[in-house]
Amino acid sequence: MNGEEIGVKGSALASGVTPRTGCGPLHPARPGSEDDCAPLRQQIFESVRAEGTLSRAEIARILGVSAGSVSAATTELLAAGYLTEVTDPPRDAEASGRGRPPVALAVEPSIGLVAGIKIGEAANSAVLLDFAGGTVAQLTDEGTGRALPPEELVTVVARMLDAVLAQAGRCRTDLHVLGLGLPGFVDSDGGHVLWSSLLDRGNVPLRDMLHRRLGMPVVIDNDANALTLAELWFGDGRGVGTFAVVTIEHGVGLGLVLNNRVFRGARGLGTELGHTKVQLDGALCRCGQRGCLEAYVADYALAREASTALDWPAADGLVSSRMLSRLYDDAKAGNAAARSIFRRAGRFLALGLANVVNLFDPELIILSGERMEYDYLYADEVLNEMASAAIRVDRPAPRVEIHVWGDLIWARGAAALALGQLTATRLGTPGALAGA
Repeated sequence: MNGEEIGVKGSALASGVTPRTGCGPLHPARPGSEDDCAPLRQQIFESVRAEGTLSRAEIARILGVSAGSVSAATTELLAAGYLTEVTDPPRDAEASGRGRPPVALAVEPSIGLVAGIKIGEAANSAVLLDFAGGTVAQLTDEGTGRALPPEELVTVVARMLDAVLAQAGRCRTDLHVLGLGLPGFVDSDGGHVLWSSLLDRGNVPLRDMLHRRLGMPVVIDNDANALTLAELWFGDGRGVGTFAVVTIEHGVGLGLVLNNRVFRGARGLGTELGHTKVQLDGALCRCGQRGCLEAYVADYALAREASTALDWPAADGLVSSRMLSRLYDDAKAGNAAARSIFRRAGRFLALGLANVVNLFDPELIILSGERMEYDYLYADEVLNEMASAAIRVDRPAPRVEIHVWGDLIWARGAAALALGQLTATRLGTPGALAGA
């Protein structure tokens, strides 16, 4: 593995522009498999949304079911308004001159509206998506800057939601589900935030608090999982069944997709890469324990090292970002102490990435987050050290990509969380179509 295998991405995903080729995982599970027991109509709908347009014959081929089953299910979806018939453009030049263009199916975007919000210390972001995954509105705002009482955090979310709805000329009653991503230990199924740097206390029933305040269904998740969903729905993870997303900002996060599903663990505490231990009795982490990977790689860790090694004033929160920019400039200018700080962080990161490879054997690792601007963290020597620490066999090493997105991508992932919830509720529940 070397630097030639790394690319800094810039695409529709970064800008928030809706992709024209659909959204969602491109490899749906077959009906009746162990991976997915969703009803056929839901799998058909999700396949059409993923591809953008599909003919009935293509649906039958992709899902491995009979044409008659596809016809019955698509007739039901068309009647309920979830799908619409469109003229499918020719797939190749030879087909373009043959008779009438085939009729294909596409998602009717107006059938549902969801919101995604990401709350962070440096920035907040919000996105509205239609049922086809198209962007309706989006905005960013200043972050919390500090830990808040739960009631204040709920107010911040409500303010962001109302602002993005106003931008689109919509109101809360038009919205079906809100998805929220935030840093910390989040029990997504139970709706509790067990710990977060944004909250001044733990074990907060945030989902229920938001539901009572906003009057709509709410789903919450760790922000790294939200970013991973964005890659799975809109980015390079769409065609990859197993991949990992490592985020480096004020903390270190990991999102893991196994067989097209985000893995969260039994208690919602899975894939906390930043809190895996890399040094016994080591540096103090903001979670209160010592020796965590995050305590050597994250923003506050680098700022702490700069304060000690370079005798700079200590910095917290947003101030540390300016310190890190100065530290990076000094390193590029040849300051040996500044370079050693990034080199040390890179070595610890390489160890963490090698552990991800050894534990999960992903096809792809995506490094993302604001700190990807610091190329010392993914220099050739870092990736070579990761490859040396990983299990070595006669197989290609996982591909590593660097994605430098803006803050809106996190909100798009939270919106994908909401869109998945709405889809499962509408199409996975018996009798739900009749009431749509």
